[in-house]
Amino acid sequence: MSNQELESQGTAKKRAKTLVGKVVSNKMQKSIRVAVERFVPHPRYRKYQRRTTNFLAHDEHNECREGDVVMIEECRPLSRHKSWRLVKIISRANSTTQEAEGATS
Repeated sequence: MSNQELESQGTAKKRAKTLVGKVVSNKMQKSIRVAVERFVPHPRYRKYQRRTTNFLAHDEHNECREGDVVMIEECRPLSRHKSWRLVKIISRANSTTQEAEGATS
C-alpha cells in the first residue's frame, strides 16, 4: 500500500516533530537542556520578536556539550519534563580546554 492509500484510510504513520536548538546545560546524567529560538510577530505592531523555549532532551551516551547545536525529536514521555530525544549533533561548540588555555596566556 502506498502512503496516499494509507492517508485516505486514516492510518498514515505520524511524523515526529523535530527541532534544532543550542545546548544550554548538560549537567544532568543522560539529559540536556536545549534552547530553541523562534520568531513571532507582535500582535499589534507586526515586528518580529525572538522567543526562546527550553526543552529537556534525552542524551543516551552523554555526548553533548554546552554550546553544541543539536537536532531533537519528540518521543514518548521519558520523565515528568522530558519527552524529547537527541537525534544528532549538527555542530560542535569550541573545546573548553582551548578556551581555558587561551585565557591563561
